[in-house]
Amino acid sequence: MTNNLSRQALEAFRKALDKTGLPFPMSAYAIIAGVALISAIWLLSRPNPLEVTVYAAKRGKIEATIINTRAGTIEACQRTNLSTITGGRIDYLGAAEGDHVEAGQVLMRLWQGDLRAAESVAKARQLSAAQRHREACSLAKQAEKDAARQEELVKNKFVSPTAAEKARAEAESRNAACASAAAEVETAARQLESIVTDLDRTVIIAPFSGTIAKINGELGEISTPSPAGIIMPPAIELINSTCLYIKAPMDEADAPKIQSGQPVRISVEALKGQRFDGRVRRVAPYITSVEKQARTVNVDIDFANPEKAKGLLVGYSADVEIVLASRDNATLIPATALRDGNKALVLGKNGIVSEREVQTGIANWQQTEILSGIDVGERVITSLNLSGLLPGIRARTSEISAK
Repeated sequence: MTNNLSRQALEAFRKALDKTGLPFPMSAYAIIAGVALISAIWLLSRPNPLEVTVYAAKRGKIEATIINTRAGTIEACQRTNLSTITGGRIDYLGAAEGDHVEAGQVLMRLWQGDLRAAESVAKARQLSAAQRHREACSLAKQAEKDAARQEELVKNKFVSPTAAEKARAEAESRNAACASAAAEVETAARQLESIVTDLDRTVIIAPFSGTIAKINGELGEISTPSPAGIIMPPAIELINSTCLYIKAPMDEADAPKIQSGQPVRISVEALKGQRFDGRVRRVAPYITSVEKQARTVNVDIDFANPEKAKGLLVGYSADVEIVLASRDNATLIPATALRDGNKALVLGKNGIVSEREVQTGIANWQQTEILSGIDVGERVITSLNLSGLLPGIRARTSEISAK
């Protein structure tokens, strides 16, 4: 349309010049002025190129990664909540919050006065039963010898068979008494074991070496175990912070992509700028559903260098980036440069915008690998939200990114 207007203006100018009848020099000046005027009209009527932002495709390394949907948490490999099995008044505390304790150390003990008294009675009963057992068995042994002697005398006809029968009956009675006394000893031992078990119910012993994180209760206070269906705070919380790992919630859609052994980059909110390497250890075999939150799968991640993680506090929030795949020397463009249908707009050297259909490879939220459709150095347009940005228009760059 612009060219038609220019030709029409030139033709009108020529006819007007013929009608003037001016001599050649003046007509030549008039022609030059006319050409300049027409050129100005054409330049002013020509649409301005659209200003766009571009990125020059380059080669580099790309990784396909996923990140946690909510902040993960640093956990201790060993962490337990301890309570006494029975309730009672706290009579002894063997450690304070923050103390390091060894496996087998007594951490808490409830009042045991009644049980200790019962234990003393049970021990005395066991001792008495043992003495009766020895006495009964000694008599049984003697009765057995008397019966054997009477049976020998009967054979030699020195005594009547009746005397031998009485001696044998007495021996059997004494043997029965010995067996009964042995059963009493066993019963007394079981009674003592029962009391010792009740004593154990009032004591908390460290199952492993670690640090006391929390103690709920003071000397003289009543400690109550959790009844069925009612959640009560533990008496003591014990952690082993020498071994740490990350528990991170990942979106359920990403669960099939996560495998044990995949590399992970870990960042801790409290330590800005620091990064830790890790490995996926476990993917939970179920999806966690929390009201008003997205469904997630919990992933356990070990630190690749546990020594480097020493000093981190249990409970720190942490973010993880799981590397699903990576490739070196790939042709890369920004992920924001792709349009629907795997298409991109390319700004040619002539300033004309063209559309390309591309084949993509590995991608992340920042970059996308191009397998075909765009060559290294070609400029893809990243400002896709501009009005009027269509294939075939003229454009110019406001910025050329080489990042």
